[in-house]
Amino acid sequence: MGDPMSLKLCTICARGGSKGVKNKNIRLLLDKPLISYSIAQAKQAGIFDAVAVSSDSEDILRISKEYGADYLIRRPAHLASDTAAKIPSIQHCVRETERMVGKTYDIIVDLDATSPLRIPDDIVHAVDLLEQTGASNVITGMPSRRSPYFNLVEIDGDGKVVLSKLPDKPVVRRQDAPQCYDMNVSIYVWQRDALFYQSGLFHDNTRLYVMPEERSIDIDSELDFEIVEMIMKKRVKA
Repeated sequence: MGDPMSLKLCTICARGGSKGVKNKNIRLLLDKPLISYSIAQAKQAGIFDAVAVSSDSEDILRISKEYGADYLIRRPAHLASDTAAKIPSIQHCVRETERMVGKTYDIIVDLDATSPLRIPDDIVHAVDLLEQTGASNVITGMPSRRSPYFNLVEIDGDGKVVLSKLPDKPVVRRQDAPQCYDMNVSIYVWQRDALFYQSGLFHDNTRLYVMPEERSIDIDSELDFEIVEMIMKKRVKA
């Protein structure tokens, strides 16, 4: 386990608008709103001093309170548009929560509301990786199905098909290609200073916590929702 003395805040940033799946953050998944799973996982992890939900939707905030969120942060419109980046929304959520509680948090963990298949241990281990390595931040991902060194291609300006990344030596089997990972947007962990004073997501000492594919699906379409629902029904029966 990591440092129990550090103050840890969990943020869950969920916009009201959604093009791929209408109202997906509060759509029922096995009789519970989608966002409720992330709130429950944060609570079950047992490492957070508070869980804050940020949204531009009153319905999302109301439901989040019903399912145990400690603080509700109303996100301004300019941070809730289709083109708004996520990191400024997390920063806003942190600042507003700190203003409300009168404390400064050491570690910030953002859980994506559309990734309900993670388990509390994933959250705990991602935070442990940050604290044990002294990393500025930790992202999560899963082993990639496709490799830019072997079977991921691009079309160049002349219409020619080329490998996305040319290896030093030809790769004849996918298993021989360097291991690559798909970011699964499930968990982001930051040292507070890195979140506020270092730009972008990738720093010199960013670390990756690897999760299995069956816990890495991000709901971005109706098909994703159906797949997640099927997996969760299977978990309930197990």
